[in-house]
Amino acid sequence: MLAHWLLDPDVTYLNHGTVGATPTRVLAVQRQLRDAIERHPARYLLRELTGAQPAPWRQQSRLREAVQPVASFVGARPDDLVFVANVTVGMNAVLQSLPLQPGDDIVVTALAYGAVALAADAAAARAGATVRTIDVVVPPRSAGDIVDAVRAGLGARTKLVVVDHVSAMTALVLPVAEIAEVCRARGIPVAVDGAHAPGSIDVDIAALGVDWYAANLHKWAYAPRAVGILWARPDRQAHLHHPVVSWGRGRGFLEEFEQHATHDPTCALAAPAGIALLQEWGWPAQRDYMHALAWQAGTLLTERWRTSLATPESMIGAMIAVPLPAAAGSTDADAARLRLALLEEDRIEVQLHAAYGRLWVRVSCQVYNELDDVERLAGAIAARVG
Repeated sequence: MLAHWLLDPDVTYLNHGTVGATPTRVLAVQRQLRDAIERHPARYLLRELTGAQPAPWRQQSRLREAVQPVASFVGARPDDLVFVANVTVGMNAVLQSLPLQPGDDIVVTALAYGAVALAADAAAARAGATVRTIDVVVPPRSAGDIVDAVRAGLGARTKLVVVDHVSAMTALVLPVAEIAEVCRARGIPVAVDGAHAPGSIDVDIAALGVDWYAANLHKWAYAPRAVGILWARPDRQAHLHHPVVSWGRGRGFLEEFEQHATHDPTCALAAPAGIALLQEWGWPAQRDYMHALAWQAGTLLTERWRTSLATPESMIGAMIAVPLPAAAGSTDADAARLRLALLEEDRIEVQLHAAYGRLWVRVSCQVYNELDDVERLAGAIAARVG
């Protein structure tokens, strides 16, 4: 499968989850789209892309066409879904549109992605509100532990709960539907950071019972970077605004997010090619392969390094976070040094970070990976820290 990517064959690449990697066939589609734009830029970008100007030769805009297969893949109606540059933009849209008053609070978990947590801090600060962080025991004994922690952390003035679908640092697949049910019983809306979800686990947004869902397509769904999606429940769309004010302001959900400043739309327009490739290669088989390899990786690495992994398999998707031996260190500086040494000396690219008093490696398992890649990582770490 590695032949379908431009990845350097001399590097063991176990870091697909960070910024993704686009298959060559999808990159070829993107190049064709760029060529088509350059043949008649004004017609393509002003008339055909969004319908901002009349294009009687088309039944719908190119963006609306591109949304349809993506929406189907993630269990959404096309009219409830728009493209955004990435999850950060999508979550900023939600947070900046949230009506907050002094004394209100936004709840996030300790697993929240740093940029999203900062966006929550900024939104709360503007309104004189606060952000409360719910501590989560890692690894949890079960998904129910996460639900119970969120339930206990809700307050009388909680106006929003932000939760990850797949946690970036711990790689845990969180029980989003169960969390949403708890929040809905209290009348509290839920926004989901699904950055790592589409293309790594099954996603059925409409079935989750949440209010907003943002995700990336360039991480696991084979789209060129950078492109993501933002879904909003129909009754939440009227008051949802793009964080950058432009031509679509005040003209409804779809126009506000599609009619904005000049940009390169080919990442979004090529996203259906990524979905088509997932389906052509057999999406359920890919999902099962990546999950099985991630779980094998966790078992192999903990056995080799004499550490332990208490994470339930049901909370693992296509990535797994594994603790390193104590001798590897425990600080951000230790993590940075070891990560760089693995890249420069061992030609291994992998996410490695400090958390919970020790170092962790987060192994991403894409279909171009195999167990031998994990064996190389196991040996490289063991050679340094025992």
